[in-house]
Amino acid sequence: MTPGPPLAVCDGATRTFGAVPAVREASCVVQAGDRVVIIGPSGSGKSTLLHLIGGLDTPTAGRVIWPGIGERHQLRPRNVALIFQTPSLLSPLDVVENVALPLLLGGEPEHKAMAAARSALGRLGLEDLAAKLPEELSGGQAQRVAAARVIAGSPRLVLADEPTGQLDHVTGEHMLDVLDDAVAALGAALVLTTHDRLVADRFASRWDMADGRLRTVAA
Repeated sequence: MTPGPPLAVCDGATRTFGAVPAVREASCVVQAGDRVVIIGPSGSGKSTLLHLIGGLDTPTAGRVIWPGIGERHQLRPRNVALIFQTPSLLSPLDVVENVALPLLLGGEPEHKAMAAARSALGRLGLEDLAAKLPEELSGGQAQRVAAARVIAGSPRLVLADEPTGQLDHVTGEHMLDVLDDAVAALGAALVLTTHDRLVADRFASRWDMADGRLRTVAA
């Protein structure tokens, strides 16, 4: 089967902050269904590259395009979703409200947003947490709720920035298991950053970064 247009393409993308280059002339392609890990030490440019791929930031030179999605304004809330190292749940809202919030902000009717949120929680085995507040969750539970918030929107591309960085090994492995299963069920692509080689070994494709330079490594 001929693959469709790529979801994201970086073409010589460079991002500098002042005189400091965070990403240097990165070129990469993300196709539907890809499983990619970006690995490198802190300060290597992983997060900046992920933000460029997700349209959260724009390159200083070069370009980033989304042929399979459209223009930058079409990325969110539905097509591209991000999971950060910290879950960023809103404390006044319970779990199901936190999961539904991006859909509500995107204009989804409340009954549909809440139904999608409950479905996503069920997919990750989190139904029993629906009425809890963020302060009542463990770190692993909160990060899984953040994953449910992403899955609720049925994105085509999921970007995860060090999602296991603050979790112990067992909790982190479980988090990756449920995230990968949920992304696979959606038929979405997953790009994840890490400095942990045990996490990187789970992925079919690995991109190494050092000093802002990207090197794509085949499986």
